[in-house]
Amino acid sequence: MKTFEFTVTVTQEDLDELNHVNNIRYIQWIQDIAKAHWQEIATEDIYKAYFWVVRRHLVDYKASAHLHDQVKITTKFINSYGATAKSIIEMHNKSTQKLLLKAETTWCLMQTRTKRPTRVPKEIDEILK
Repeated sequence: MKTFEFTVTVTQEDLDELNHVNNIRYIQWIQDIAKAHWQEIATEDIYKAYFWVVRRHLVDYKASAHLHDQVKITTKFINSYGATAKSIIEMHNKSTQKLLLKAETTWCLMQTRTKRPTRVPKEIDEILK
């Protein structure tokens, strides 16, 4: 499975009252990397014809990130079945390599035209691998 990654730097706006990254921000970063990954791997025709929606996030928060930390975020698809695909997301402190978060997300593929779920076609299954 191909891994996609990017890095974010924690800003003041990412912090909660305990001065560590707010849990909601981690969820936003999961969404952000998923969108960037899809834009990277999908052809223009596929991107126009399909989109993904979240069915389920399973998130294990392991450690805190703080102001100015660089967080390396990685994702990869692990399988697809029917109209769904699963991805694994990990977030690490870039300088210490400490695991901050591990999540598994189940996505549902939707047709842009109908706004309805659709089975993952072979052409998409191939780019997820």
